[in-house]
Amino acid sequence: MSGTNSPEAIKKLLENMQSDLRALSLECKKKFPPVKEAAESGIIKVKTIAARNTEILAALKENSSEVVQPFLMGCGTKEPKITQLCLAAIQRLMSHEVVSETAAGNIINMLWQLMENSLEELKLLQTVLVLLTTNTVVHDEVLSKAIVLCFRLHFTKDNITNNTAAATVRQVVTVVFERMVAEDERHRDVVEQPVLVQGNSNRRSVSTLKPCAKDAYMLFQDLCQLVNADAPYWLVGMTEMTRTFGLELLESVLNDFPQVFLQHQEFSFLLKERVCPLVIKLFSPNIKFRQGSSTSSSPAPVEKPYFPICMRLLRVVSVLIKQFYSLLVTECEIFLSLLVKFLDGDKPQWLRAVAVESIHRLCVQPQLLRSFCQSYDMKQHSTKVFRDIVNALGSFIQSLFLVPPTGNPATTNQPGNNNSVGPVSAPANSGMLGIGGGVTLLPAFEYRGTWIPILTVTVQGSAKATYLEMLDKVEPPTIPEGYAMSVAFHCLLDLVRGITSMIEGELGEVETECQTTTTEAVSSPTQSSEQQELQSTSDQMDKAIVSRAVWEEMVNACWCGLLAALSLLLDASTDEAATENILKAELTMAALCGRLGLVTSRDAFITAICKGSLPPHYALTVLNTTTAATLSNKSYSIQGQSVMMISPSSESHQQVVAVGQPLAVQPQGTVMLTSKNIQCMRTLLNLAHCHGAVLGTSWQLVLATLQHLVWILGLKPSSGGALKPGRAVEGPSTVLTTAVMTDLPVISNILSRLFESSQYLDDVSLHHLINALCSLSLEAMDMAYGNNKEPSLFAVAKLLETGLVNMHRIEILWRPLTGHLLEVCQHPNSRMREWGAEALTSLIKAGLTFNHDPPLSQNQRLQLLLLNPLKDMSSVNHPDIRLKQLECVLQILQSQGDSLGPGWPLVLGVMGAIRNDQGESLIRTAFQCLQLVVTDFLPTMPCTCLLIVVDVAGSFGLHNQELNISLTSIGLLWNISDYFFQRGETIEKELNNEEAAQQKQAEEKGLVLNRPFHPAPPFDCLWLCLYAKLGELCVDPRPAVRKSAGQTLFSTIGAHGTLLQPSTWHTVIWKVLFHLLDRVRESSTTADKEKIESGGGNILIHHSRDTAEKQWAETWVLTLAGVARIFNTRRYLLQPLGDFSRAWDVLLDHIQSAALSKNNEVSLAALKSFQEILQIVTPVRDSDKPETPPAVNVPVPVLLGSISGPGLNRPFVRTDSSGDRLGRYSSSEPPVVTDELEDLNLWWAAWNTWYRVGSESTKPPITFDKLTFIPSQPFLTALIQIFPALYQHIKTGFNMDDLQKLGVILHSAVSVPISSDASPFILPSYTEAVLTSLQEAVLTALDVLQKAICIGPENMQIMYPAIFGQLLAFVEFSCKPPQYGQLETKHIANAKYNQAEWVALNYVPFAERSLEVVVDLYQKTACHKAVVNEKVLQNIIKTLRVPLSLKYACPSESTWKLAVSSLLKVLSIGLPVARQHASSGKFDSMWPELANTFEDFLFTKSIPPDNLSIQEFQRNESIDVEVVQLISTEILPYANFIPKEFVGQIMTMLNKGSIHSQSSSFTEAEIDIRLREEFSKMCFETLLQFSFSNKVTTPQEGYISRMALSVLLKRSQDVLHRYIEDERLSGKCPLPRQQVTEIIFVLKAVSTLIDSLKKTQPENVDGNTWAQVIALYPTLVECITCSSSEVCSALKEALVPFKDFMQPPASKVQNGES
Repeated sequence: MSGTNSPEAIKKLLENMQSDLRALSLECKKKFPPVKEAAESGIIKVKTIAARNTEILAALKENSSEVVQPFLMGCGTKEPKITQLCLAAIQRLMSHEVVSETAAGNIINMLWQLMENSLEELKLLQTVLVLLTTNTVVHDEVLSKAIVLCFRLHFTKDNITNNTAAATVRQVVTVVFERMVAEDERHRDVVEQPVLVQGNSNRRSVSTLKPCAKDAYMLFQDLCQLVNADAPYWLVGMTEMTRTFGLELLESVLNDFPQVFLQHQEFSFLLKERVCPLVIKLFSPNIKFRQGSSTSSSPAPVEKPYFPICMRLLRVVSVLIKQFYSLLVTECEIFLSLLVKFLDGDKPQWLRAVAVESIHRLCVQPQLLRSFCQSYDMKQHSTKVFRDIVNALGSFIQSLFLVPPTGNPATTNQPGNNNSVGPVSAPANSGMLGIGGGVTLLPAFEYRGTWIPILTVTVQGSAKATYLEMLDKVEPPTIPEGYAMSVAFHCLLDLVRGITSMIEGELGEVETECQTTTTEAVSSPTQSSEQQELQSTSDQMDKAIVSRAVWEEMVNACWCGLLAALSLLLDASTDEAATENILKAELTMAALCGRLGLVTSRDAFITAICKGSLPPHYALTVLNTTTAATLSNKSYSIQGQSVMMISPSSESHQQVVAVGQPLAVQPQGTVMLTSKNIQCMRTLLNLAHCHGAVLGTSWQLVLATLQHLVWILGLKPSSGGALKPGRAVEGPSTVLTTAVMTDLPVISNILSRLFESSQYLDDVSLHHLINALCSLSLEAMDMAYGNNKEPSLFAVAKLLETGLVNMHRIEILWRPLTGHLLEVCQHPNSRMREWGAEALTSLIKAGLTFNHDPPLSQNQRLQLLLLNPLKDMSSVNHPDIRLKQLECVLQILQSQGDSLGPGWPLVLGVMGAIRNDQGESLIRTAFQCLQLVVTDFLPTMPCTCLLIVVDVAGSFGLHNQELNISLTSIGLLWNISDYFFQRGETIEKELNNEEAAQQKQAEEKGLVLNRPFHPAPPFDCLWLCLYAKLGELCVDPRPAVRKSAGQTLFSTIGAHGTLLQPSTWHTVIWKVLFHLLDRVRESSTTADKEKIESGGGNILIHHSRDTAEKQWAETWVLTLAGVARIFNTRRYLLQPLGDFSRAWDVLLDHIQSAALSKNNEVSLAALKSFQEILQIVTPVRDSDKPETPPAVNVPVPVLLGSISGPGLNRPFVRTDSSGDRLGRYSSSEPPVVTDELEDLNLWWAAWNTWYRVGSESTKPPITFDKLTFIPSQPFLTALIQIFPALYQHIKTGFNMDDLQKLGVILHSAVSVPISSDASPFILPSYTEAVLTSLQEAVLTALDVLQKAICIGPENMQIMYPAIFGQLLAFVEFSCKPPQYGQLETKHIANAKYNQAEWVALNYVPFAERSLEVVVDLYQKTACHKAVVNEKVLQNIIKTLRVPLSLKYACPSESTWKLAVSSLLKVLSIGLPVARQHASSGKFDSMWPELANTFEDFLFTKSIPPDNLSIQEFQRNESIDVEVVQLISTEILPYANFIPKEFVGQIMTMLNKGSIHSQSSSFTEAEIDIRLREEFSKMCFETLLQFSFSNKVTTPQEGYISRMALSVLLKRSQDVLHRYIEDERLSGKCPLPRQQVTEIIFVLKAVSTLIDSLKKTQPENVDGNTWAQVIALYPTLVECITCSSSEVCSALKEALVPFKDFMQPPASKVQNGES
């Protein structure tokens, strides 16, 4: 009040006071002098005070009684003007607070008198008010007097006064309490009073109260007394009082000063003891009153409901409940029960209306409701007040719909007014008509014929009552129809809104306090406590638990009633806004229940919304089977009345907006959707969108409903899973109004957004959503079984959508999601499974492209998780799904290929899982993926996956759907191997690290590492797997694949084998190569011999491949050659391995079985391979080789093929080039042998194989028919050609046995005939004397042998005879071709080409060449002991005797000529040797053989051919002459070393030759030539020569000479005699030509003989001989008479030499004596 304390204000006050006093004195001057005097003295007093005191106001207050006195006296005059002046002055003093207590008392007393005199009533009230409000000096009785004064003025006849007094009373009452509050405020800090005083029995004792409090207490107590119609204790002087006013005052005090009652026990006591009983007592008529009972006659007015009191009571109750609930728990229980009762149908309408308004007031105070719940509902043995309130509202609403439309209860509303007609029915009827007319004018509820308009009664969230505020009305008002319903409706809405906002607010606080994120796990108090124990203090926990219990109880208490009421209203609502509100309430409740984890209630609300969305009676099992069932059939007992849950009525008056088909297995008819259905659907979407996190298992309900709606509306899924409007596929087309058509995109959009928002759900909720979608989808799948109708794809599409938006935490939902989609992929309905696959592949692709944190490259587990379903799709058998799968793989490769990392095995597995029977397109797509991998991604994948790539590529090779794919896959394997080769080091390092890691893991787990080819290092295993795969392809049923695979396999091993560890070669040989050989051999030998007509399509097959057997033969050839080549080129690697010799044996075995196979191609190839592996010498070690690259500075000798330097460009030193090999053979230094013994064993094994092959293949078959297999010439040639190379290695141990074995084979081989169709290629023409290559080979083999023996050690020479024997056997072929078993062979001239006949070879050239070799060899070896001992010479002669004796009968003329020349050469060497060994008798048997040979040749029995020319004959004769010359030079001179018989035979032969040598067949003309004169002459000369040999050393020689001469001479004598005889007898006839020739010859011989004898030393000639010669003379003379001139001339020559005999006889005697 600083304004009144300022000096100016004080000055003004003093001036005003003085002027007031002056005015007073002026007024009273005439009539009231005492007053005037008092006023004047007052002026002096004031002046004095002002002059004396500094604190003027205080001094004024002190003296206020005196200062006021003049004015009081002025009032006492009762003169209006004066009174008014005085009252104004007094008010001024009051307002400056300069009135003391005493003065105040005086003032009040004065005012009381004025009041009693009814003067200045309004001024009085004003003064009282000013007095009481400006200060607190008035207390106790004074105060009570002042208050009573106001009350008294309230009951005057004047309305204005009354009203002003009423207002003043109200203000005064307020002031009293305000003073008390101010007093408390002042004392609060001074002394803390104990809040509770110990049980003080005398509660009325107010001694403890402070002054202001005491006043307030007394006042309030008396107000209660007055309302209760009792006498007041303190307000003495009250004359009358109304209950309504009393109740209003009570209400205002209670409402405005609740803290007074709450803080002071005394006041609380008043509340409990006075106010509540009073209220209950006053309520009694309302409680007892039943509508319809005749109350109008009752005399007691209190006994019937009286609107003003009832309404005020309800207001008081509202305040009591609101403010003092905590004090008056029990009392409030009663009040609330009463309120609930007032809603009963048998109460008056106005009562129900105000009761609903009161309840509405409670409903907007959620904290209060919460307290009810805590105090009643949660206590045992207590009324469930909160539940009852809600249920009462529900049954109230229901009862409004059940009002019988005819009766009009409004008539009984006003007791005194029976005939007033209530307005209820009028609007109802008009409404009904409106509906009938098809137009609903007002927003309203309409249910089963009852129509109730919806009025706008209040703003949302505030309980602005209409009838509770009608304080001026005495009569009950008329309640418009629909008012109560509208308020009740708002009650429900506000209740829901209040509860949910409160609970959710508190939930939020608790959650932030506990720092726990919202999870559904907090569904029960115990669980929540477990969760929070960790993070929060115990009191917070307790608080949270308690709060949660309360929230749950609140929801549990109210949800049934709410749901019942809301469902009914929803069904009845015809107004979009109302519907929206109802749905919003249901949605909010559902969400709240969800947050609290109250499943049953949550599902019930959701079910209600769902049912609202679907057409009435729509058969949707989900809604009927779940908790909803328990609701819809259960009746709730509300206040003892059974209330059924009302299910939607079908006769809805909603606009139909869509007609569609129900989603069912057998859809019957169509269903209609109304705009309300669509509205509900939107709410449902909204619920799912905003509260998905708390839906939990109710997702099932929500989604099932949405699925059906979507189906009815004809929405179909499009890419990414969004639903777009599409045509209904079957049945009557969906009919949609334009309203819905415009809505559809929105709905579709919301649907999509709903699933997009799933990314904000927590993990558990997300799982609920996924589970719900999965089970929906399962239902759809069940429905789609067994028919090909369009299935519902809603669930699948939405699973896809949900997966796509939750990529950031895809791990948690991936398994259930993909697991289910995989099931969908296996569905028989094609559309269904197509979508399953679409969804699955889209998810996988999205998952891989999504930017995860951490990225996939660092989160291998996730990557594998994402790819797993792709692999699992491989178990689906539907080709369309597999195609999708492969397309997905292809896209992944194209977009993600570089970053697949650990996912490679899965991706590759998918390609590899394609089976042969799955159709060409699948295989082709899969193969396309593989090609992409091999061309682009090998470097990016982990090396451990390379193995799988090999495996997959191999498996494509084995697919037989498409040959090109198989062949290309083999090409891929080659590319892969190249890659391995180029990146060898990197791969090896990575694999080794991986291996080490795995090994470590395995050891920790105590397991054994199990991978293929285990002991080999991992990089080698990779190669081995590649080889093994190619190996499998090498035995594929298709020849082209086999061929390609074989070539690739051997090329890779050849090109890259050097990378392998030496030990790995062991596996290559045994597990890969030999295994392959075994399989090929087996397949080849069992292959079908049936002819294959064509190679598929119209491809013609060459005759050499027209059976499976022939095709396999090619494979066998290829394989064997490949293996042999590897053995050859890599022998330096293989030999150090332990079991090389065993491998060698196996290889030889394979070569042998191939060589012996009955297929020329295979057998020949086998020998080629044999040759290849034999052309090996152990390579010189690198250290000695100049071509070792200088880069290798390693002290140790490095194996071939070693890696030089760390780079990838590895120079390989190979030993494969043929030049290299040849060079090595001819090099001067012998090859370095690693292990002599080892090598020998190998060679001997080879020799044995060779022998077995040779003996088996050349052995003639026992029987012959068309199919008999006879080895071909090339085969035999190759076989024999192997021997020389082989022999080089085994010669040291090659013994006679071996030689014999060899001989047998050579012999048999040469004997094999040729089939007639091959002959033109092998035999150029018969006339040419050419050796076949086989024969060449045979001779080469023997040549090698003899050369080896020649330079070999002594002990080898015993083999010479055997070689001679072999060669001589071949020589015999010239005259006697060999037989091959019993096979009939034809001469080539007679064989018909192209018939299966066998042609004998022309053996002459071969025999002749053999003969040359024999001669050659003999020339070198004649003196060797073995040759001497084994009678080689004799054998040679014996062999030559055959052609020599045949002579002209030989098959070829050249043969005998060669035989002669050979014989001559041999003898020229052999005879001296024979003579040398004459004594040993080793040659004894040779001489007779030789003699016979000469005999047979020189005097052959064969006749020369007719066409022999003279030149030829002469040439032949010269040959004979040569033989005789040989005899004369080589034999006869050494007669003393030669057996006598032999010499005799020779002599006889010469004798025969010298005379009788003409051929009887000669024609006359040629006779002189044909008589072999030269020959005879030679014989003769030889005879003569040896007859007179002057070196007669032995008597034997002389004997030979003599014998020869005597034979000769005797012969001459005989011829001459016979001639003479014949000549004489013939007379004139000439003698035959032969005879003439003969005689001429004899004559010539005689002359020759004489010549010879002359030349000889005389002592060498026997006298006997001379006698014989001379005895010839007479015979010669007798011939002179012959007629032939030729004879005559010869005779002349013969006679001339005789002149030398004409000598004196003396000497002759002398001669004879000696």
